[in-house]
Amino acid sequence: MIPIIPASDLSSLNNPAPVTGSHTLSGLKNPPPLSLYIHIPWCVKKCPYCDFNSHQSRTEIPEKRYVAALIADLEQSVPRVYGRKVRSVFFGGGTPSLFSAESIHEILNAVNMLTPLEFEAEITLEANPGTVDTTHFEGYKQAGVNRVSLGIQSFNSDYLAALGRIHDGKQAVMAAELALNTFDRVNLDVMYGLPKQPLSDALKDAEQAVALNPDHLSFYHLTLEPNTPFFRTPPSLPSDDMSSDMQEGIEALLAKNGYQHYETSAFCKPKNQARHNINYWSFGDYLGIGAGAHSKLSYHNKITRETRHKHPKAFMENAEKGNAVDNTWHITQKDLGFEFMMNALRLTTGFDQDLFQERTGLPLMTVAKQLAEATSKGLITQNASRIQPTLMGQRYLNDLLTLFLE
Repeated sequence: MIPIIPASDLSSLNNPAPVTGSHTLSGLKNPPPLSLYIHIPWCVKKCPYCDFNSHQSRTEIPEKRYVAALIADLEQSVPRVYGRKVRSVFFGGGTPSLFSAESIHEILNAVNMLTPLEFEAEITLEANPGTVDTTHFEGYKQAGVNRVSLGIQSFNSDYLAALGRIHDGKQAVMAAELALNTFDRVNLDVMYGLPKQPLSDALKDAEQAVALNPDHLSFYHLTLEPNTPFFRTPPSLPSDDMSSDMQEGIEALLAKNGYQHYETSAFCKPKNQARHNINYWSFGDYLGIGAGAHSKLSYHNKITRETRHKHPKAFMENAEKGNAVDNTWHITQKDLGFEFMMNALRLTTGFDQDLFQERTGLPLMTVAKQLAEATSKGLITQNASRIQPTLMGQRYLNDLLTLFLE
């Protein structure tokens, strides 16, 4: 699961500046790379830990109407990205694999007609192991999908039941094997720090994931997000020390098996980083279409964020009227440094110093004080060309990011 905006209670995004407020006088010479995110909001069942914009499908999903609304949203958005090539497409949710291959094909046809795609663009679709089979995967591949991200979460049926998942451990393995037999590129999402989970079981999940040998793995610590059943009635979770041991053990196991730890929660075989994810973390641009989707779009003199109407019905109604976008605001100069760091410091290798000015239009000197403090606290290292989080900076990322809010 890949959120458009990284979850963080540190961010000023909850109180955006209105469009009529101060612009970001960024003076960008060139726009950054552009990705496309497509949100499909329905699930068979809402998981008790999930705070994404997803809705349980209690009645028949209005698939045709929603596809038409997505295409209308894209058509309305084209003037804001006109002529820019799209480097990656990501179908997220919700559960995109609830939609038919025909619908995915129709959406991608519209994408190809309305926006120029880079040669061999990465096109990812999230899938739930409980909603796919060989026919589904073959259909998605024929539609143009070339990468699948499977929400495994665990290979242990007991933990899957505790998480409210609709699949069991056997289905998790079968879905992963089917995906790997169909697609050259597959990501498996796995969680740790699960209710009453001991270290040994967390490592067993990691061992099973490694045995399947996908090119990409994502390991997430279960967090209790506000406005979720787990937050209101917390399950018994491992201690912070135990969770830390799980994280260290998983990272060591993956490194031993040839996976590079390139982002806070992401691991890959050499040269198999997720291009869509990398664009987020490098403060690239993305156009998000669909219910509740976020966008970040750069122009010469401002960087703008957009959100779509959140509820699927409201989104469809407004997209049909030509008003898919619900809210637009500009990122102010004051917030740009934080927002850049909130993304770029998730990368374990950090970023080239020149990238800060390329993506924000601001000189690195604007955050010199914060960088100096982070260095003195042992949270980053910096030389003449590169800034990189230390291992402690990676472990205490929120503490590191807090410095850039000043």
